[in-house]
Amino acid sequence: MSNFVLGIDFGSDSVRCLVVDAADGREVSTAVRYYPRWQRGEYSSAAENRYRHHPLDYIESLEGVIREALSLAGEDVAASVKGIALDATASTVAIVDKKGTPLALREEYAENPDAMFVLWKDHTAIDEADRIKALAKEWHTNYTKYCGDTYSCEWVWAKMLHCVKNSPELLSDAHSWVELCDWIVAMLGGDTTPETIARSRCVAGHKALWHKEWGGLPEKAFFDEVDPLLGRYHSHLYTATHTVDHCAGRLSKEWASRLGLSEGIAIGAGGVDCHVGAVGAGVREGVLVKVIGTSTCDITVARAETLGDKIVRGICGQADDSVLPGYVGIEAGQSA
Repeated sequence: MSNFVLGIDFGSDSVRCLVVDAADGREVSTAVRYYPRWQRGEYSSAAENRYRHHPLDYIESLEGVIREALSLAGEDVAASVKGIALDATASTVAIVDKKGTPLALREEYAENPDAMFVLWKDHTAIDEADRIKALAKEWHTNYTKYCGDTYSCEWVWAKMLHCVKNSPELLSDAHSWVELCDWIVAMLGGDTTPETIARSRCVAGHKALWHKEWGGLPEKAFFDEVDPLLGRYHSHLYTATHTVDHCAGRLSKEWASRLGLSEGIAIGAGGVDCHVGAVGAGVREGVLVKVIGTSTCDITVARAETLGDKIVRGICGQADDSVLPGYVGIEAGQSA
């Protein structure tokens, strides 16, 4: 009997599951589940550029899509699954409480869009992004130097500031924030504590201003100066990040039972969808991959010694090991 791996992709409209034979990469089965609340048009408003996903859409669809893919794969496959790897759109982020629970999963916030996952294409945080961008140019360290010398309203810090400014009732429980790919990995592993979950290098390096040059995330004083509401998150976040070839945890007993899989199988660190797509397409030095979906993203890689001190302008991130180990990942978004 072969060993198998599950690949999970959280997109804008649906979650997809792929069962792969680990020996030769053969695709065994696939399944798709659409997010029910999103399909009904709940919690989003195109007129306001607000696009939100309720975390229950992810939970319910994930459980359904994995069981369907395993059923299509045939008998005995589930018992031979040895690992799960996943990616998600980014920056798709939610405010969480001290336990790492997205606030929309708490009864008092269940219908508040600002307590839900803010989808990558949400543009409600333009003012907040402009504030971050302007301050970075005046600060003693330009924290935007590796992300095109700008900061987008599609990225995490602007979104998290906008949500608590727009819904101050969330502040009493707004302990930290989490990217979708990191939260799913942590949820499957049974521990979503914000301070200890594995944080993806892809998302941190391209969306959250993380860089080894300044030891991780920007200093708290910077975020306090942007807005004290933003600085409150800082001590409940992270310094270290993990690449997608890192085992970030093991499947918990609860989720093993829910999915029909074996407890303790490996779960890879989460990745950004376009980065993982580039790997699948064979990205390498000298090759640029265009990943075309709801949006389009251009991805390439370069050796650090090739780049030297060069900083590529007009891009959405330049981060070590964010696409392939041993390479600097370079990403540029392309407007639809």
